[in-house]
Amino acid sequence: MSKRAIVIVDLQKDYLGSGRFPLVGIDAAVLKATQVVEAARKNGDLVIHIRHESPIEAPFFAIGTEGTDIIPAIAPGEGETVITKNYPNAFRETDLARILNASAVEDVVLVGAMSHMCIDATARASADLGYRTTIVEDACATRDVEFKGEVVPAAIVHAAFMSALAFAYGQVVSTADFAS
Repeated sequence: MSKRAIVIVDLQKDYLGSGRFPLVGIDAAVLKATQVVEAARKNGDLVIHIRHESPIEAPFFAIGTEGTDIIPAIAPGEGETVITKNYPNAFRETDLARILNASAVEDVVLVGAMSHMCIDATARASADLGYRTTIVEDACATRDVEFKGEVVPAAIVHAAFMSALAFAYGQVVSTADFAS
């Protein structure tokens, strides 16, 4: 069996309903992500937490604010790595690949936010770097976006990005399928 890592991307307070940039379905995604992480811990998988800080003025994840804190329900366990990133791709200008390679990881499992940004960018980079990549889709969340004056509902945004990732970048599964 190959070595596996669970990478939790940007499950931070600013994405909660009380935060500065709330996501649709974030509470349900966090609940599913905690189930994935609990199973990973029991299995002895590597668990890595990614947290975003914006180095430029932004409406959320501003450096030094409480919004950059990891959501307590999915807080790092003892000895788990926390990586801070400044770009959507969790591999860009971070130690993520070095840590995965040092642990001989072959399988990367992603949960977190936002489906259309950091999950998408990180999944594509993971696959491009040669890792077998799995996205646990119901452990991810996003928000409505606007294009050409039309609001695209979060559920459609999520489905579009998950279908694109499943087409060529990895396996997209539910928490229930992942656990079985």
